Amino acid sequence: MNLFERYSKLRTAVKNQFSTTTQELVDKALVFAEERMEGLTRYDGSPMLDHAVEVAHIVATEVGLGRNSTLASILHDVVRIEAKRDDDEALEALLETIRKEFGEEVIGVVMGLTNISELKLNTHSDQASDFRDMIVSYSEDPRVILIKLADRLEVMRSIAMFPEEKRQKKAWESMNLYAQIAHKLGLYNIKSELEDLSLAQLEPADHKHITDKLREGEQERLNFIERFVEPIRKGLDAAGIKYHIKSRTKSVYSIWNKMRKQKVPFEGVYDIFAIRIIIDCPENLEKAQCWLAYSIVSDFYTPNTDRMRDWISIPKSNGYESLHTTVAAGDGKWVEIQIRTERMDNIAELGIAAHWRYKGVNQGAQTSEKWLQRLRETMSETKEDIAERFDAKPASGEIFVYTPNGDIRKLPEGATVLDFAFDIHSNLGCTCSGGKVNGRAVPIREPLHNGDIVEILTQKNQQPKADWLNFVVTQKAKQKIKSVIREEQAKSANLGREELERKLKNWKITKSIDEVVAYLCKYYKQRTGTALYELIAEEKIDLAVVKEILSKWLSGEADEERRAAEAEAEARRRAATSAPAKQSSDALVIDESINNIVYKLAKCCNPIKGDDIFGFVTISTGITIHRTDCPNAKRMREQYPYRVMEAKWRESAQGAFRVTIAINANDSAGLVNQITEVVSRDMKLNIRSINLNSRGDGTGVGTISVEVPSVGVVDMLIHAIMRIKGIQRAYRVKN
Repeated sequence: MNLFERYSKLRTAVKNQFSTTTQELVDKALVFAEERMEGLTRYDGSPMLDHAVEVAHIVATEVGLGRNSTLASILHDVVRIEAKRDDDEALEALLETIRKEFGEEVIGVVMGLTNISELKLNTHSDQASDFRDMIVSYSEDPRVILIKLADRLEVMRSIAMFPEEKRQKKAWESMNLYAQIAHKLGLYNIKSELEDLSLAQLEPADHKHITDKLREGEQERLNFIERFVEPIRKGLDAAGIKYHIKSRTKSVYSIWNKMRKQKVPFEGVYDIFAIRIIIDCPENLEKAQCWLAYSIVSDFYTPNTDRMRDWISIPKSNGYESLHTTVAAGDGKWVEIQIRTERMDNIAELGIAAHWRYKGVNQGAQTSEKWLQRLRETMSETKEDIAERFDAKPASGEIFVYTPNGDIRKLPEGATVLDFAFDIHSNLGCTCSGGKVNGRAVPIREPLHNGDIVEILTQKNQQPKADWLNFVVTQKAKQKIKSVIREEQAKSANLGREELERKLKNWKITKSIDEVVAYLCKYYKQRTGTALYELIAEEKIDLAVVKEILSKWLSGEADEERRAAEAEAEARRRAATSAPAKQSSDALVIDESINNIVYKLAKCCNPIKGDDIFGFVTISTGITIHRTDCPNAKRMREQYPYRVMEAKWRESAQGAFRVTIAINANDSAGLVNQITEVVSRDMKLNIRSINLNSRGDGTGVGTISVEVPSVGVVDMLIHAIMRIKGIQRAYRVKN
């Protein structure tokens, strides 16, 4: 079989859709690609070119793109393979040849596809934001994304040829990343097919069960649909509406997901299919005709007003327009009806790609840039928009659960109802008293699972407790619980101190409060004055007993203890007047455990694990931890030496500390993207903010705020940023 016979399906499609010139260019591209990919095969032994040609066919017939996209699809593997050889001269020569033979626009799309292919996705990392950033950064032409989706669709259609491990990885990526991008762009057919093909790999038994059930009930559904639409047809005909009706069975994945979410068998999923009424009318009559059709439907069947969706008056962000309603069809059956026009249906099938068909891509750079801007806005709506719903259980140990309104939250495996409450809002977590999971009342420590629908129950008088830390797993929940408990302990300590000061005044004790507290700490075996104050506030120490103890001490009956207390107080004063060269074993130990919940990190110097630090007892918020080189350190030591405490980091301390890096650099395009790639993708650190501004003289300055686990990582971070071309200086901002 010769080349043209083997790829006759693509050639026929091109002949039916495009001009003679395009047909000739496609044939030339096929010959060009075959010559350079000769001998290269896929896993099943078929020519490597089969993949590229099938992608081109999907691009031309299913996505709806034009000549240059079709040519780029055929040629992209040629360039990708050459790029892997690390021969810059050979690659440049190849690109120049393609530029001469097929045009500059084809080169742009091919290079975008090549850049994306070089990025490796790892299912053990947080791929959602990485993949979104990849799309936005590397797709200077929107068609690159659409072709990449076609590429992945072809891979999934051919998935049987791949080894088991690759099948699982590609299926997970397709369901959790590519299908969600297709959904964002309105490519619903591609989205559904990717999900179904992925489900067949990830949950083969479930997929087969649903497929068999659909096959068994197919004739019964067809008979029901015919009876159901008969009165609607008569009403539409009588109104003189030009239309046609299609029925659409829910995808296997959609049925599977609903079975899992609602915990029902196949027979419990009532909206297995939908009816689509497609109206043929001028654009200026579309809204009126669609609402007239809805009126006719409601004459025969009662709509569920809660399931009404009007995307004609306000289309979705990806351009989707349609009226959706669900009506009662008798015998407990519900049927979804979608009403739209031919134009709307075309956009619904092709999503954002339909705009290329309607508007074209040859209207100048400005038009193309407008579509690119819209596409980027769609892809970047929220950081976790892509892959932030439950599909299949990812390898990274994450689960996806729903609010009662259908919003999706991503949580680590093992997360509880309380984690979910804090993930939605800190105040909701603090007042959480329980929840309902899939309609069943559960306690706050109830573990959640993939697909659960969770409702949070609250009580006004509820507040975080220390034992909550024993079962929450998310960092957000832990940090908020600790923060609230610290605040409560600080308030309690202040009350205790005020009570003690008042009593000392009433008892006419002239000793300084530092000496008194030092003595009482020794007597009650408390490490810090704060702990002593809490015991007083909680009435765990009887103040009448305290008065008796202090009377014996001051009368000389406990002279030895008095001298020890004075020495202790004096030692603390001396230690506080200068930075300690060596921290004592009695120093406050900073870690993430509940035992040391009486402190918080100072915002004026943002200490991180590894910095030299000390503690400072504040009047209202307990103990704050400062760096020894904090701008406020000297003043605090000189004016309030008795409130300064030694502190050190526990070696096992873990947490996320925020650090700000200042950057001086050449003012060059793409610099922000390079920095974010190094920080997020290479070093796996979370960026909290980034800001770079041009000085107008060819240079720029700015800052990047990053979460790090320790001071050692800061040095590595600065070193990595300094290696980026164009960076002149990078250093930590310490105030």
